[in-house]
Amino acid sequence: MLVRFFNKSLLLNRPSNHNLISKVLPSLSIHPHLYSTTSTADTNTKENLPSNPNLLQDSLTPHILKIVPNTSDITLLEKQDELLRKRRKLAKETIKLKTFKPISPSLRWLRYPVYPHLHKGKPVRFLTVHKNRNSGRNNQGRITVRHRSGRFHKRRIRLVDFFRSVPGKQTVQRIEYDPGRTGHIALLKHNETGKLSYILACDGLRAGDVVESFRYSNNNNNNNSTNSQSQRGMELLDQVNTIQRGNCLPLEMIPIGTVIHNVGITPIGPAKFCRAAGTYARLLTKLPEKKKAVVRLQSGEHRYVSLKACATIGVVSNVEHQLRSLGKAGRSRWLGRRPSVRGVAMNKCDHPHGGGRGKSKSNKLSMSPWGQLAKGYKTRRGKNQNRMKVKDRPRGKK
Repeated sequence: MLVRFFNKSLLLNRPSNHNLISKVLPSLSIHPHLYSTTSTADTNTKENLPSNPNLLQDSLTPHILKIVPNTSDITLLEKQDELLRKRRKLAKETIKLKTFKPISPSLRWLRYPVYPHLHKGKPVRFLTVHKNRNSGRNNQGRITVRHRSGRFHKRRIRLVDFFRSVPGKQTVQRIEYDPGRTGHIALLKHNETGKLSYILACDGLRAGDVVESFRYSNNNNNNNSTNSQSQRGMELLDQVNTIQRGNCLPLEMIPIGTVIHNVGITPIGPAKFCRAAGTYARLLTKLPEKKKAVVRLQSGEHRYVSLKACATIGVVSNVEHQLRSLGKAGRSRWLGRRPSVRGVAMNKCDHPHGGGRGKSKSNKLSMSPWGQLAKGYKTRRGKNQNRMKVKDRPRGKK
Protein backbone atom coordinates (compact mmCIF):
# COMPACT_ATOMS: atom_id res chain seq x y z
CA MET A 1 0.00 0.00 0.00
CA LEU A 2 1.49 3.32 -1.09
CA VAL A 3 0.51 6.80 0.11
CA ARG A 4 1.79 9.60 -2.16
CA PHE A 5 1.63 13.40 -1.52
CA PHE A 6 2.34 15.58 -4.53
CA ASN A 7 0.98 19.03 -3.57
CA LYS A 8 1.71 20.31 -0.08
CA SER A 9 -0.06 23.61 -0.66
CA LEU A 10 -3.27 21.68 -1.30
CA LEU A 11 -3.02 20.19 2.16
CA LEU A 12 -2.17 23.52 3.83
CA ASN A 13 -4.78 25.72 2.14
CA ARG A 14 -7.83 23.45 2.56
CA PRO A 15 -9.35 24.02 6.04
CA SER A 16 -11.82 21.18 5.56
CA ASN A 17 -8.97 18.67 5.39
CA HIS A 18 -7.31 19.70 8.64
CA ASN A 19 -9.26 17.39 10.89
CA LEU A 20 -8.75 14.43 8.57
CA ILE A 21 -5.04 15.11 8.17
CA SER A 22 -4.50 15.55 11.90
CA LYS A 23 -6.15 12.20 12.57
CA VAL A 24 -4.71 10.09 9.77
CA LEU A 25 -1.17 11.30 9.20
CA PRO A 26 0.14 11.08 12.80
CA SER A 27 -1.02 7.45 12.95
CA LEU A 28 1.15 6.70 9.92
CA SER A 29 4.28 8.04 11.63
CA ILE A 30 4.98 10.65 8.95
CA HIS A 31 7.73 13.21 9.36
CA PRO A 32 6.27 16.43 10.85
CA HIS A 33 7.74 18.51 7.99
CA LEU A 34 5.36 16.84 5.51
CA TYR A 35 2.18 18.38 6.87
CA SER A 36 1.04 21.38 8.87
CA THR A 37 -2.03 22.28 10.92
CA THR A 38 -1.92 26.02 10.14
CA SER A 39 -4.90 27.63 8.44
CA THR A 40 -5.08 30.25 5.71
CA ALA A 41 -5.94 32.94 8.27
CA ASP A 42 -2.77 32.32 10.23
CA THR A 43 -0.34 32.75 7.35
CA ASN A 44 2.10 34.90 9.31
CA THR A 45 2.96 32.21 11.86
CA LYS A 46 4.86 29.36 10.24
CA GLU A 47 5.92 27.44 13.26
CA ASN A 48 5.57 24.00 11.73
CA LEU A 49 7.48 24.77 8.52
CA PRO A 50 11.26 24.29 8.52
CA SER A 51 13.36 27.42 8.51
CA ASN A 52 16.09 25.98 6.27
CA PRO A 53 15.24 26.59 2.57
CA ASN A 54 16.83 23.30 1.50
CA LEU A 55 14.82 21.43 4.10
CA LEU A 56 11.70 23.25 2.95
CA GLN A 57 12.37 22.21 -0.65
CA ASP A 58 12.78 18.60 0.44
CA SER A 59 9.49 18.75 2.29
CA LEU A 60 7.72 19.97 -0.85
CA THR A 61 9.00 17.09 -3.01
CA PRO A 62 6.85 13.95 -3.46
CA HIS A 63 7.27 11.31 -0.79
CA ILE A 64 6.26 7.69 -0.85
CA LEU A 65 5.21 5.97 2.34
CA LYS A 66 5.20 2.18 2.23
CA ILE A 67 2.84 0.49 4.65
CA VAL A 68 3.64 -3.21 4.98
CA PRO A 69 0.62 -5.31 5.98
CA ASN A 70 0.87 -8.15 8.44
CA THR A 71 1.50 -11.26 6.35
CA SER A 72 1.29 -14.83 7.51
CA ASP A 73 4.49 -16.73 8.05
CA ILE A 74 5.43 -18.78 4.99
CA THR A 75 8.51 -20.82 4.33
CA LEU A 76 11.33 -19.78 2.08
CA LEU A 77 10.43 -22.46 -0.45
CA GLU A 78 6.89 -21.11 -0.75
CA LYS A 79 8.32 -17.65 -1.36
CA GLN A 80 10.50 -19.05 -4.14
CA ASP A 81 7.47 -20.77 -5.66
CA GLU A 82 5.50 -17.54 -5.55
CA LEU A 83 8.38 -15.70 -7.22
CA LEU A 84 8.55 -18.37 -9.91
CA ARG A 85 4.80 -18.03 -10.56
CA LYS A 86 5.13 -14.26 -10.91
CA ARG A 87 7.99 -14.68 -13.37
CA ARG A 88 5.95 -17.13 -15.40
CA LYS A 89 3.03 -14.72 -15.39
CA LEU A 90 5.29 -11.99 -16.74
CA ALA A 91 6.71 -14.41 -19.30
CA LYS A 92 3.19 -15.14 -20.58
CA GLU A 93 2.75 -11.46 -21.33
CA THR A 94 6.01 -11.27 -23.30
CA ILE A 95 5.86 -14.60 -25.14
CA LYS A 96 5.32 -14.44 -28.89
CA LEU A 97 2.10 -16.20 -29.82
CA LYS A 98 1.37 -16.57 -33.51
CA THR A 99 -2.22 -15.87 -34.45
CA PHE A 100 -3.96 -15.74 -37.81
CA LYS A 101 -6.62 -13.70 -39.54
CA PRO A 102 -9.98 -15.48 -39.19
CA ILE A 103 -10.40 -16.06 -42.92
CA SER A 104 -11.57 -19.61 -42.12
CA PRO A 105 -13.11 -21.23 -39.03
CA SER A 106 -10.02 -23.40 -38.51
CA LEU A 107 -7.75 -20.34 -38.28
CA ARG A 108 -9.97 -18.27 -36.00
CA TRP A 109 -8.81 -19.85 -32.73
CA LEU A 110 -5.45 -21.25 -33.86
CA ARG A 111 -2.67 -20.02 -31.58
CA TYR A 112 0.76 -21.40 -30.79
CA PRO A 113 4.05 -20.03 -29.41
CA VAL A 114 6.93 -19.19 -31.73
CA TYR A 115 10.48 -20.38 -31.01
CA PRO A 116 13.06 -18.85 -33.37
CA HIS A 117 15.93 -20.79 -31.74
CA LEU A 118 14.61 -24.22 -32.79
CA HIS A 119 16.46 -26.19 -35.45
CA LYS A 120 14.57 -26.20 -38.75
CA GLY A 121 16.27 -29.23 -40.32
CA LYS A 122 15.98 -32.98 -39.86
CA PRO A 123 17.24 -34.85 -36.77
CA VAL A 124 20.35 -37.00 -36.59
CA ARG A 125 19.42 -40.19 -38.40
CA PHE A 126 21.23 -42.75 -36.23
CA LEU A 127 19.68 -41.25 -33.08
CA THR A 128 16.15 -42.08 -34.29
CA VAL A 129 14.21 -45.31 -34.82
CA HIS A 130 11.05 -46.23 -36.70
CA LYS A 131 7.92 -47.36 -34.90
CA ASN A 132 4.71 -48.69 -36.39
CA ARG A 133 1.43 -47.09 -35.39
CA ASN A 134 -0.76 -49.36 -33.26
CA SER A 135 -3.75 -46.98 -32.97
CA GLY A 136 -4.49 -48.13 -29.42
CA ARG A 137 -4.92 -51.78 -30.48
CA ASN A 138 -3.19 -54.98 -29.39
CA ASN A 139 -1.75 -57.80 -31.52
CA GLN A 140 -5.26 -59.14 -32.13
CA GLY A 141 -6.51 -55.85 -33.50
CA ARG A 142 -8.84 -55.12 -30.61
CA ILE A 143 -9.05 -51.68 -29.04
CA THR A 144 -7.26 -51.68 -25.70
CA VAL A 145 -7.00 -47.88 -25.27
CA ARG A 146 -9.97 -45.74 -26.21
CA HIS A 147 -9.77 -42.43 -28.08
CA ARG A 148 -6.49 -43.33 -29.81
CA SER A 149 -5.79 -43.42 -33.52
CA GLY A 150 -2.81 -43.66 -35.79
CA ARG A 151 -1.05 -40.42 -36.56
CA PHE A 152 -1.61 -38.97 -40.00
CA HIS A 153 2.04 -38.00 -40.41
CA LYS A 154 5.09 -40.22 -40.35
CA ARG A 155 7.56 -39.58 -37.55
CA ARG A 156 10.65 -41.19 -36.13
CA ILE A 157 11.17 -41.78 -32.43
CA ARG A 158 14.07 -39.74 -31.00
CA LEU A 159 16.36 -41.73 -28.71
CA VAL A 160 16.63 -39.43 -25.69
CA ASP A 161 19.26 -40.24 -23.06
CA PHE A 162 17.49 -40.37 -19.69
CA PHE A 163 20.45 -42.02 -17.93
CA ARG A 164 23.10 -39.30 -18.42
CA SER A 165 25.79 -41.85 -17.55
CA VAL A 166 28.54 -40.40 -19.79
CA PRO A 167 30.89 -38.18 -17.73
CA GLY A 168 32.68 -35.13 -19.04
CA LYS A 169 31.64 -31.82 -20.51
CA GLN A 170 29.27 -31.72 -23.46
CA THR A 171 28.40 -28.77 -25.67
CA VAL A 172 24.88 -28.06 -26.88
CA GLN A 173 24.84 -28.05 -30.68
CA ARG A 174 21.20 -27.09 -31.21
CA ILE A 175 17.68 -27.26 -29.76
CA GLU A 176 15.22 -29.40 -31.72
CA TYR A 177 11.50 -30.04 -31.84
CA ASP A 178 10.43 -33.56 -30.88
CA PRO A 179 7.05 -34.72 -32.24
CA GLY A 180 6.90 -37.49 -29.64
CA ARG A 181 6.84 -35.23 -26.57
CA THR A 182 5.73 -31.78 -25.47
CA GLY A 183 9.19 -30.56 -24.39
CA HIS A 184 12.11 -29.78 -26.67
CA ILE A 185 15.31 -31.82 -26.93
CA ALA A 186 18.95 -30.73 -27.13
CA LEU A 187 21.66 -32.29 -29.29
CA LEU A 188 24.90 -32.67 -27.31
CA LYS A 189 28.44 -33.30 -28.54
CA HIS A 190 31.07 -34.62 -26.14
CA ASN A 191 34.08 -32.32 -25.98
CA GLU A 192 36.60 -35.21 -25.85
CA THR A 193 35.08 -38.11 -27.77
CA GLY A 194 32.80 -36.15 -30.13
CA LYS A 195 29.89 -38.52 -29.45
CA LEU A 196 26.42 -37.15 -30.18
CA SER A 197 23.38 -37.69 -27.97
CA TYR A 198 19.95 -36.25 -27.27
CA ILE A 199 18.79 -35.04 -23.85
CA LEU A 200 15.66 -33.34 -22.63
CA ALA A 201 16.28 -29.59 -22.95
CA CYS A 202 15.64 -27.41 -19.93
CA ASP A 203 14.16 -23.93 -20.11
CA GLY A 204 16.77 -21.37 -21.18
CA LEU A 205 19.26 -23.87 -22.64
CA ARG A 206 20.71 -22.64 -25.93
CA ALA A 207 23.29 -23.67 -28.52
CA GLY A 208 26.83 -23.20 -27.22
CA ASP A 209 26.04 -23.93 -23.57
CA VAL A 210 28.15 -26.53 -21.78
CA VAL A 211 26.49 -29.16 -19.59
CA GLU A 212 27.94 -32.02 -17.60
CA SER A 213 26.81 -35.19 -15.84
CA PHE A 214 28.02 -36.00 -12.32
CA ARG A 215 26.18 -39.30 -11.92
CA TYR A 216 29.31 -41.31 -11.10
CA SER A 217 31.42 -38.50 -9.61
CA ASN A 218 33.22 -39.02 -6.29
CA ASN A 219 31.35 -37.13 -3.60
CA ASN A 220 33.74 -37.11 -0.67
CA ASN A 221 31.82 -34.81 1.66
CA ASN A 222 32.54 -36.53 4.96
CA ASN A 223 32.14 -33.33 7.01
CA ASN A 224 35.52 -33.89 8.70
CA SER A 225 36.53 -31.20 11.16
CA THR A 226 40.15 -31.57 10.03
CA ASN A 227 39.44 -29.97 6.64
CA SER A 228 41.10 -26.63 6.26
CA GLN A 229 39.22 -23.47 5.42
CA SER A 230 40.73 -23.36 1.94
CA GLN A 231 39.55 -26.89 1.19
CA ARG A 232 36.03 -26.03 2.30
CA GLY A 233 36.12 -22.94 0.10
CA MET A 234 37.19 -25.04 -2.86
CA GLU A 235 34.36 -27.50 -2.18
CA LEU A 236 31.87 -24.64 -2.02
CA LEU A 237 33.20 -23.17 -5.26
CA ASP A 238 33.03 -26.58 -6.90
CA GLN A 239 29.42 -26.95 -5.77
CA VAL A 240 28.52 -23.56 -7.23
CA ASN A 241 30.07 -24.57 -10.55
CA THR A 242 28.19 -27.88 -10.65
CA ILE A 243 24.75 -26.44 -9.83
CA GLN A 244 24.19 -25.10 -13.32
CA ARG A 245 21.19 -25.33 -15.60
CA GLY A 246 21.20 -28.60 -17.52
CA ASN A 247 23.69 -30.44 -15.29
CA CYS A 248 22.78 -33.90 -14.00
CA LEU A 249 23.69 -34.61 -10.37
CA PRO A 250 22.78 -37.05 -7.60
CA LEU A 251 20.29 -35.64 -5.12
CA GLU A 252 22.89 -35.79 -2.34
CA MET A 253 24.92 -33.15 -4.21
CA ILE A 254 21.98 -30.81 -4.90
CA PRO A 255 21.19 -28.08 -2.33
CA ILE A 256 17.81 -28.15 -0.61
CA GLY A 257 15.20 -26.01 -2.35
CA THR A 258 16.64 -26.39 -5.86
CA VAL A 259 14.24 -26.66 -8.80
CA ILE A 260 14.90 -29.90 -10.68
CA HIS A 261 13.40 -32.07 -13.39
CA ASN A 262 14.13 -35.47 -14.97
CA VAL A 263 14.05 -37.01 -11.51
CA GLY A 264 15.06 -40.65 -11.19
CA ILE A 265 13.89 -43.17 -8.60
CA THR A 266 16.79 -45.61 -8.25
CA PRO A 267 20.55 -44.96 -8.31
CA ILE A 268 21.07 -46.70 -11.66
CA GLY A 269 17.67 -46.20 -13.29
CA PRO A 270 16.56 -43.63 -15.86
CA ALA A 271 14.63 -40.45 -15.13
CA LYS A 272 10.94 -41.02 -14.49
CA PHE A 273 9.36 -37.86 -13.06
CA CYS A 274 8.88 -34.33 -14.42
CA ARG A 275 9.59 -34.89 -18.10
CA ALA A 276 6.64 -33.03 -19.68
CA ALA A 277 6.85 -29.45 -20.92
CA GLY A 278 7.09 -26.83 -18.17
CA THR A 279 7.11 -29.32 -15.29
CA TYR A 280 9.54 -29.29 -12.39
CA ALA A 281 10.06 -30.72 -8.92
CA ARG A 282 11.66 -29.30 -5.81
CA LEU A 283 14.04 -30.95 -3.36
CA LEU A 284 12.51 -30.43 0.09
CA THR A 285 14.78 -32.27 2.50
CA LYS A 286 17.41 -34.99 2.82
CA LEU A 287 17.35 -37.95 5.19
CA PRO A 288 20.87 -39.45 5.29
CA GLU A 289 19.89 -42.03 7.93
CA LYS A 290 17.29 -43.45 5.51
CA LYS A 291 19.42 -42.78 2.42
CA LYS A 292 16.44 -40.98 0.93
CA ALA A 293 15.34 -37.50 -0.02
CA VAL A 294 11.87 -35.94 -0.07
CA VAL A 295 10.88 -34.40 -3.40
CA ARG A 296 7.73 -32.45 -4.16
CA LEU A 297 6.48 -33.37 -7.61
CA GLN A 298 4.52 -31.24 -10.06
CA SER A 299 1.20 -32.64 -8.81
CA GLY A 300 1.99 -31.51 -5.25
CA GLU A 301 2.72 -35.02 -3.99
CA HIS A 302 5.66 -35.47 -1.62
CA ARG A 303 7.62 -38.61 -2.34
CA TYR A 304 10.71 -40.46 -1.15
CA VAL A 305 13.53 -40.75 -3.68
CA SER A 306 16.94 -42.36 -3.23
CA LEU A 307 19.76 -39.95 -2.42
CA LYS A 308 21.86 -41.66 -5.09
CA ALA A 309 19.21 -41.04 -7.74
CA CYS A 310 19.97 -38.30 -10.24
CA ALA A 311 18.07 -35.23 -11.37
CA THR A 312 18.71 -32.35 -13.76
CA ILE A 313 18.81 -28.72 -12.67
CA GLY A 314 16.10 -26.42 -14.04
CA VAL A 315 12.62 -26.57 -15.57
CA VAL A 316 11.64 -28.54 -18.65
CA SER A 317 11.60 -26.43 -21.81
CA ASN A 318 8.55 -25.27 -23.78
CA VAL A 319 6.88 -23.71 -20.74
CA GLU A 320 4.40 -21.93 -23.03
CA HIS A 321 2.98 -25.21 -24.30
CA GLN A 322 -0.16 -24.69 -22.21
CA LEU A 323 -0.93 -21.44 -24.06
CA ARG A 324 -1.44 -23.04 -27.47
CA SER A 325 -4.85 -23.64 -29.04
CA LEU A 326 -5.30 -26.21 -31.80
CA GLY A 327 -8.25 -24.36 -33.33
CA LYS A 328 -10.09 -27.34 -34.83
CA ALA A 329 -10.79 -31.01 -34.25
CA GLY A 330 -8.73 -32.05 -37.25
CA ARG A 331 -5.48 -31.07 -35.56
CA SER A 332 -6.34 -33.36 -32.67
CA ARG A 333 -6.73 -36.16 -35.21
CA TRP A 334 -3.30 -35.33 -36.59
CA LEU A 335 -1.92 -35.89 -33.10
CA GLY A 336 -3.58 -39.30 -32.83
CA ARG A 337 -6.62 -38.37 -30.73
CA ARG A 338 -10.04 -39.73 -31.61
CA PRO A 339 -13.31 -38.12 -30.50
CA SER A 340 -14.72 -38.92 -27.07
CA VAL A 341 -18.41 -39.84 -27.35
CA ARG A 342 -20.83 -39.27 -24.46
CA GLY A 343 -22.51 -42.27 -22.92
CA VAL A 344 -26.03 -40.83 -23.26
CA ALA A 345 -25.49 -40.60 -27.02
CA MET A 346 -24.80 -44.35 -27.29
CA ASN A 347 -27.11 -47.33 -27.45
CA LYS A 348 -28.07 -49.33 -24.40
CA CYS A 349 -25.78 -52.18 -25.37
CA ASP A 350 -22.74 -49.88 -25.56
CA HIS A 351 -23.00 -47.87 -22.34
CA PRO A 352 -25.04 -47.92 -19.09
CA HIS A 353 -26.20 -44.36 -19.85
CA GLY A 354 -27.35 -45.20 -23.36
CA GLY A 355 -30.78 -45.92 -24.75
CA GLY A 356 -34.10 -44.47 -23.69
CA ARG A 357 -35.93 -41.51 -25.14
CA GLY A 358 -34.44 -38.07 -25.05
CA LYS A 359 -31.08 -36.91 -23.80
CA SER A 360 -31.24 -38.39 -20.32
CA LYS A 361 -29.51 -41.21 -18.52
CA SER A 362 -32.54 -41.66 -16.25
CA ASN A 363 -31.76 -41.75 -12.53
CA LYS A 364 -28.57 -43.76 -12.89
CA LEU A 365 -25.32 -42.67 -11.29
CA SER A 366 -22.43 -41.52 -13.46
CA MET A 367 -20.29 -44.51 -14.34
CA SER A 368 -17.84 -45.84 -16.89
CA PRO A 369 -18.81 -48.08 -19.83
CA TRP A 370 -17.97 -51.07 -17.61
CA GLY A 371 -20.11 -49.96 -14.67
CA GLN A 372 -17.48 -48.44 -12.39
CA LEU A 373 -18.77 -45.40 -10.49
CA ALA A 374 -17.22 -42.11 -11.56
CA LYS A 375 -18.17 -39.80 -8.66
CA GLY A 376 -17.57 -40.31 -4.96
CA TYR A 377 -16.05 -43.76 -5.47
CA LYS A 378 -12.48 -44.19 -4.24
CA THR A 379 -10.30 -45.95 -6.78
CA ARG A 380 -7.10 -46.04 -4.72
CA ARG A 381 -6.46 -48.92 -2.35
CA GLY A 382 -5.26 -46.93 0.61
CA LYS A 383 -2.45 -44.88 2.02
CA ASN A 384 -0.07 -47.80 2.50
CA GLN A 385 -0.26 -48.95 -1.11
CA ASN A 386 2.71 -46.78 -2.11
CA ARG A 387 5.26 -46.74 0.70
CA MET A 388 7.38 -44.12 -1.05
CA LYS A 389 4.61 -41.54 -0.81
CA VAL A 390 4.98 -39.09 2.07
CA LYS A 391 2.09 -36.72 1.36
CA ASP A 392 -0.74 -37.15 -1.09
CA ARG A 393 -1.40 -34.64 -3.83
CA PRO A 394 -4.06 -32.00 -3.10
CA ARG A 395 -7.55 -32.85 -4.31
CA GLY A 396 -10.72 -30.86 -4.72
CA LYS A 397 -11.25 -27.18 -4.12
CA LYS A 398 -8.98 -25.37 -1.71
